[in-house]
Amino acid sequence: MNSAAKPKVFALSIIALTIGAIALLNSCTQVQSQDSQSIKIDGSSTVYPITDAMAKEYQNTNPKKAQITVEFSGTSGGFRKFCAGETDISNASRPIRPGEMEACNKAGIRYYELPVAFDALTVVVNPKNSWAKDITVAELKKLWEPAAQGKITRWNQIRPSWPNQPITLYGAGKDSGTFDYFTEATVGTARASRTDYTASEDDTVLVQGVIKDENALGYFGLAYYEDNQSQLKAVGIDRGKGAVLPSRETVEKGQYQPLARPLFIYVNYNSAQNKVEVRNFVELYMKKAPTLVSSVGYIPLPKQGYQIIYQHFYNGKVGTVFGGKAQLDSTIEELLRKQATF
Repeated sequence: MNSAAKPKVFALSIIALTIGAIALLNSCTQVQSQDSQSIKIDGSSTVYPITDAMAKEYQNTNPKKAQITVEFSGTSGGFRKFCAGETDISNASRPIRPGEMEACNKAGIRYYELPVAFDALTVVVNPKNSWAKDITVAELKKLWEPAAQGKITRWNQIRPSWPNQPITLYGAGKDSGTFDYFTEATVGTARASRTDYTASEDDTVLVQGVIKDENALGYFGLAYYEDNQSQLKAVGIDRGKGAVLPSRETVEKGQYQPLARPLFIYVNYNSAQNKVEVRNFVELYMKKAPTLVSSVGYIPLPKQGYQIIYQHFYNGKVGTVFGGKAQLDSTIEELLRKQATF
């Protein structure tokens, strides 16, 4: 190659490198832009209907501004992803637990704990069941405690007046916050349960199981019962003062105990600070919750409740007030007091 050609080759190389660098920067910028416009949500199947409705509402009112992915792997499964920094928001049907708090701390994940609704865990049977109109908390413990496994298998073993027929059980899977809460409320210890039952983190699986089985008894969130109440029968819960059926009224009055519980979203603090879409979505969530929560079968907090959690979100108040465990028998008023003294 002659000496005159060398500068031309060098200049062409510089141009090629410059074009490549610009293309790479544009690609990185595009990836960052796409990432900033995405909101990743996982966790509780119980809270899923609320958050899914919120996501649809957000996308209808904010077209093309954010790609929202709402999935469910159970409360525990959701927290594993959340504390690993894989999601922006975690749906939860129980408060965050100590091991999950530790995992988030190790990963440097700070979070808002925002109660968004109340639920009534609903015990159901098949409509052809003519005998089980109510059940006591003690009977639920007798049926679901670990010692019952392989032993309490017939209806008359729970209550002698009930028929000598087999009982088939359907309940939450071990990654479900519903499993944690139900076992703590009935057996007395979280996660203490017999294992010889049909378990799933997907409440629809449990609903269909009870619908198809005349000898079934199961439990799941109120919304899934209300969506299928023509094919299911709710069982009243008797804590010693008479049987109480799940409803908005009995939860608001503190009568449906111990199976009334708050539902939450946990929001990654950094996501809310750095991604305007996450911040806008959460603000919409709190604004629309009273209406949308009711529309999907759950019980909204009083208006004051949403004002308080909005103040916590606006002021950057992070962490949990539940001490790593469910607060059984929490009324809405007690929940508000806890939030007010965050």
